[in-house]
Amino acid sequence: MDQNLPKAQDPQTIAAHPAEQSVATKSNDPVSQEIPLKITIILPTNAYFMAGIRDFTMTVTQNMTGFSQQWAYRFQSVVDELTNNAIEFGSAVGENITITFVSVKNKYIEVYVKDTGTGIKKMSAADMTQYLESHKNIDPTTITTIRGRGLSQIVANWADSVEFTDNKDGGLTAHVVKNFDASEQL
Repeated sequence: MDQNLPKAQDPQTIAAHPAEQSVATKSNDPVSQEIPLKITIILPTNAYFMAGIRDFTMTVTQNMTGFSQQWAYRFQSVVDELTNNAIEFGSAVGENITITFVSVKNKYIEVYVKDTGTGIKKMSAADMTQYLESHKNIDPTTITTIRGRGLSQIVANWADSVEFTDNKDGGLTAHVVKNFDASEQL
């Protein structure tokens, strides 16, 4: 990973400076391109909304970050996998998940997917990290089940960093970052 790229910021840090996020006041200012754009979506745990999240991810990634269409499709798959996991395993029916996109054009895009920890398969950040580490180097051709490859084969391969944190309210947050690399944008 290029050490000259800026470190992605925590959404709470960005939220502390809402005046810096004003598109109307900063859109013509070239310096504003360095200020992260943050968009947060709160969804009920229902797969019905997934098509909209897929479309939104594609639009944001392709049109607002500078990533190529190929990387927009890849990142769409990453967000889809994390969101589906949060809906299916992390938050019970009737609860919500939160998806936060943070990006700086031609620098990076990152996504936080937060669940409530009330789902059918509650896992800690340590459990998720261990699962990812133990599965990401498995040859995908040896996986004979339909399920169980998204996190380790899609997310781990198409993000520059993946981390999990335990939320104070009992849930889990998955955080992925993809740094912009002009040589990958073919």
